[in-house]
Amino acid sequence: MNLKEIHTVYFVGIGGIGMSAIARYFAANGKKIAGYDKTPSKITKELERLGVAINFEDVVQNILPAFLDKEHTLVVYTPAVSENHTQLNYFLAQQFTVLKRAEILGKIT
Repeated sequence: MNLKEIHTVYFVGIGGIGMSAIARYFAANGKKIAGYDKTPSKITKELERLGVAINFEDVVQNILPAFLDKEHTLVVYTPAVSENHTQLNYFLAQQFTVLKRAEILGKIT
């Protein structure tokens, strides 16, 4: 995976302090960011103010069309997300590049 070829990054579990920091990193580097979290919070509100689209219902229909291009979209998830998570399983089934938070940290540090 070449990060220069990635235009969009979708975060499953974007509302945690670690995931939101990675989202901010990618946004600062010109990537379009969106994601899912279980509940709204101060962190998700701050991200939304920065232009990050966040949904709070685990359905595939909530994934914005710009994030459905598997050639240019990276999906990052937190291990706190259930293995039954609908959006995460969609990305895996469609063979997107899907990395755990720790894996992407290893690539950007």
